Amino acid sequence: MIQIKPEIIHQIKEATSLEHLFDKVQMAIELEHATIPPYLTAMFSLKPGANLGQRKIIYSVVVEEMMHMSIAANILNALGGSPQINNPQFIPSYPGPLPMGIGQGLQVGLEAYSTKVVEDVFMKIEEPEHPLVFKALFESEEPQYSTIGEFYMALQNQIIALAPDILPGDSTKQVTSPSFFKKELLFPIIKKEDAINAINVIIEQGEGTTKSPYAQGEDGEFAHYYRFEELSRGKTLVADSTATNGFSFSGADIAFDHNGVYSLYPNTKTASLPEGSEVKILMNNFNTIYSSLLFGLHDTFNGKPENLGNTIGLMFDLRLTAEKLCATPFPGKPGYNVGPSFEFFKPGMPI
Repeated sequence: MIQIKPEIIHQIKEATSLEHLFDKVQMAIELEHATIPPYLTAMFSLKPGANLGQRKIIYSVVVEEMMHMSIAANILNALGGSPQINNPQFIPSYPGPLPMGIGQGLQVGLEAYSTKVVEDVFMKIEEPEHPLVFKALFESEEPQYSTIGEFYMALQNQIIALAPDILPGDSTKQVTSPSFFKKELLFPIIKKEDAINAINVIIEQGEGTTKSPYAQGEDGEFAHYYRFEELSRGKTLVADSTATNGFSFSGADIAFDHNGVYSLYPNTKTASLPEGSEVKILMNNFNTIYSSLLFGLHDTFNGKPENLGNTIGLMFDLRLTAEKLCATPFPGKPGYNVGPSFEFFKPGMPI
């Protein structure tokens, strides 16, 4: 799991004003964003038409991580802060710990899809404090550090303690988008109760509840951890009245074709590509689109909520460019292709 620095939880609990929470909510925005490039890299490494089950599950998680980032930005605006998204420091260094993570803990990189990456990285990112154990599910280690869920619960408790019923932020900065996200999941955060409910959405979609693997209600999707566990097991999780917790990995197979994955060189950097090469130009194009997306999100959450649709539209260009990269052999590295680097880049910047 992500081993969150204990002092961060302590600082949240010691906060005496909403202003003292601003930097912690900013960290939440950065954390939710930081999971997206690793997930997307794995998804982009899947060859067209292959491993559709893996693609579907990863895509579903990415969409929800984007929503969690939006929720966290809405919370920061509601408390009176301002999300900061359009700067190089917003992007973590891959491979390395995620924001708030302890350095010796989970190391997250940009790698091609594999069952090992799912188990050793993706499931660790999403691991609940107390994972539910189902038939055919391996026993989980006891957590030793604070989890993402504990971070959000501490934040939730302090908002309950410190915030007025009507939150002080500018309500016109609240972002919603019914065309992309269900209105009961991404909604304006105006009152204290709204902030509490919004944090519950993030916790439950990532970890599930202490009694169920579902994110919201019995007709919703499973929490991220259990969706990734389906990929690990190669079987879907289904209701099972004979199982102790009411579910087992006894549903349909999720077949995995190893040949349906591009072999990406791990953690590709733009600087490692030959100067003037077509692949370096393509990488710069990718990072220009990615950086434009961050600038668009920054504007969206700082007074221009109507920009969200156009900003999300950049994801289409990002995907097309990433897929071209993943299909391109890495110059000088036989057997490897080029993965997207997710670096901050604007035309004219030195590489």
